[in-house]
Amino acid sequence: MRVILVHIRDPQFYALQEGRRGKSGNPEVMGFPPIGIMCLSAVVKQAGHECIMFDQANPDTPNEKIIAEIKEKKPDLIGLSFLSTTSYPYAKMLARAIRSEVPNARIALGGVFATLNALQVKEQCPYVDFVCRGDGEALILDLLNNIENPAGVAGLTWQKDGKVVHNPDRKLERELDQWPFPDRDGVPVDYIESMPLDVPVVLSRAKFTTMQTSRGCPWPCIFCDIPIFNEGKWRYRSAEHVVAELKHLQEKGYGAVAFVDDHFLLQPQRIEAICNGIIKEGIKIKWGVEGRVDSVVQKLFPLMAKANCRTIMFGIESGSQKILDRLKKGDTLEQVETAVRNAKKAGIEIVHGFFVVGNPDETEEDMQATFDFAARLPLDTFGFNRLCVYRGTPLWHEYMNRGLVNDTTDWYKYFKCSEIDPTCLKGERINEIRAKGLRRLMLRKLFLHPWQTLRLLRRFMRYMPLRDIFTLLSKPFRGKKSGATRAEKLSRAVEHADMKTQAADLTQLSDDKLEEVLAKK
Repeated sequence: MRVILVHIRDPQFYALQEGRRGKSGNPEVMGFPPIGIMCLSAVVKQAGHECIMFDQANPDTPNEKIIAEIKEKKPDLIGLSFLSTTSYPYAKMLARAIRSEVPNARIALGGVFATLNALQVKEQCPYVDFVCRGDGEALILDLLNNIENPAGVAGLTWQKDGKVVHNPDRKLERELDQWPFPDRDGVPVDYIESMPLDVPVVLSRAKFTTMQTSRGCPWPCIFCDIPIFNEGKWRYRSAEHVVAELKHLQEKGYGAVAFVDDHFLLQPQRIEAICNGIIKEGIKIKWGVEGRVDSVVQKLFPLMAKANCRTIMFGIESGSQKILDRLKKGDTLEQVETAVRNAKKAGIEIVHGFFVVGNPDETEEDMQATFDFAARLPLDTFGFNRLCVYRGTPLWHEYMNRGLVNDTTDWYKYFKCSEIDPTCLKGERINEIRAKGLRRLMLRKLFLHPWQTLRLLRRFMRYMPLRDIFTLLSKPFRGKKSGATRAEKLSRAVEHADMKTQAADLTQLSDDKLEEVLAKK
């Protein structure tokens, strides 16, 4: 059978390289590769089927070309994969266009948002045949084998005789080693890191890709939907399987890898085996991971550094213990400081901190404490984003109980907490405090950690024009009228509030209005 898979992108999560092409002749895109459809493609091909992939970030394959290819190839199944609320409008419009142009097409939606809102998505998108819930590898094979009668396909929401059918959930697959390595050759795009970055990875221009060595995170942070999608479980690949894929990637010329695990820093024995395997096999790829500050694997940070781990990203969130407790992070400021200092002491080159502002019950003093705390930490890079609420998270349920959101009418919408929660500071005040906090933070970083700051600047200078570095660093001190550098426009290094506001607005439009708005873009 023939399958076409499309990765749906919210434009704020990638950037084109202004016509630049890599050595392969492929267009260069700053952003993460679509590892979801790459995994599915590998599974589909291994089963003997044909699979064609498209990434909406590829300027050579706009939606018009994707639809033309669908018309020509006449696939048995078209899968549209997307992650978030803000990508959903683009998925809806492409599915609607495909249905209009190819009436007999079989269209499936998949991804985190589709999984958590399957019944609502199917009701709102009658032009979509199937909504796939949970992991896709076994599900897509099952669906292809039962495409004419999918009644027995677990994890599928579909329609029969005019009624929506919600098949039973598919059991979570724990044996992840059974799946082949992702089909990275199937998308003709050269993915590179953003400079400077939202997510730092290793700050290089090496051939770049992503890997997933585990799935899920068991901690119950109130703003996160990962535990819900993964049923509160953490599943992992064996160290041998991970090392084998890294060796395969090195042979294909990759030099930088981002591990996109929800929480890599679990199970010390596995991490130790991965690092020892990397060293034994002579793998030179530089890699970065994300994890919690309360991880017990901190004693392995020196071994990780020796095995070419260049970046560790911590979800710090706040410098106020009150706010950490409000978010149910389950860790302490002392643990944050210990983890960051241990990582730097171990030789990890880039330690990144994720922070959120605009939290429920957060005062101006709490926000100021967060910036002061960030300044004390030996972080190399950091990001401060506004907290948002998504359907299905514990915070969403709290807001339902408080009458701030309506699960029937708001399920597909994207809200900044400060827009709907009266216990949050007003958005304008949040932005004012954040601007002042960033200025103070940058100055204090320079005085408290001068050599660390200069080393990072030196790294930027290898890849960025000096004028862009100057503009990036001086912008917080020059007011709102200063424009973004070219690097900022490409990498989305700041929060890009205007784009996020536009994305939020798109999620709240009707299909007809949405089609009209997107047609003008």
